Amino acid sequence: MSTHIGAERGQIAERVLLPGDPLRAKWIAEKYLDDATCYNTVRNMLGFTGSYRGTPVSVQGSGMGMPSCSIYTHELITEYGVTSLIRVGTCGALVDSLDLRDVIAASGASTDSAMNRLRFGGVIDYAPVADFSLLRAAVDAAAQRGTDMKVGPIFAADAFYNDHPELYDRLAEYGVLAVEMETAALYTIASKFRARALTVLTVSDHIRAGTHTSAHEREQTFGAMVEIALDAITA
Repeated sequence: MSTHIGAERGQIAERVLLPGDPLRAKWIAEKYLDDATCYNTVRNMLGFTGSYRGTPVSVQGSGMGMPSCSIYTHELITEYGVTSLIRVGTCGALVDSLDLRDVIAASGASTDSAMNRLRFGGVIDYAPVADFSLLRAAVDAAAQRGTDMKVGPIFAADAFYNDHPELYDRLAEYGVLAVEMETAALYTIASKFRARALTVLTVSDHIRAGTHTSAHEREQTFGAMVEIALDAITA
């Protein structure tokens, strides 16, 4: 057992999907994995292991925000030997070319968090990027499934309610596709411990258009994103 995950060594697969919502983890396990069993209920942050097309895969809820995502990413890699992680989550679109339910693969993640600056002595802005092999596998999987997945940089925010929403327009000017709250931490920790990491997102809200999906859709739909992630992590 680790501090926040109540599994024994061997109960978690080397390949893990990371939804923020533990109920989405449950939905993914029940819908997509064969013989899924629950290995974690600590803090109700559910985790499951099963198989996808014969390959062992785990699904672990990681919570909201970079501090929570950092905890689960760190423990999965260092305590349970996880080597590949794909975050499957939702995001708010920043560019007009994206619509609700579009799928995005994050090539890199800007952030307003101080976490990485503190890691590097307060003087370096480390640039967290995706693992290329997972990104390429996801692009191939999306093409095979006929999904027009967008690939590009995203913004990992420290705060959900932003006092400076005008900065979203500035990010869009520089080609940032969407905003979420976890990927910069995921990519940084995976890089430190030489694990592979990728984020695949579904647009649940459009910041500039003011449109959004329902809470039920955010919890139990967005299957295209999950299928692409499963194909990529088992490729």
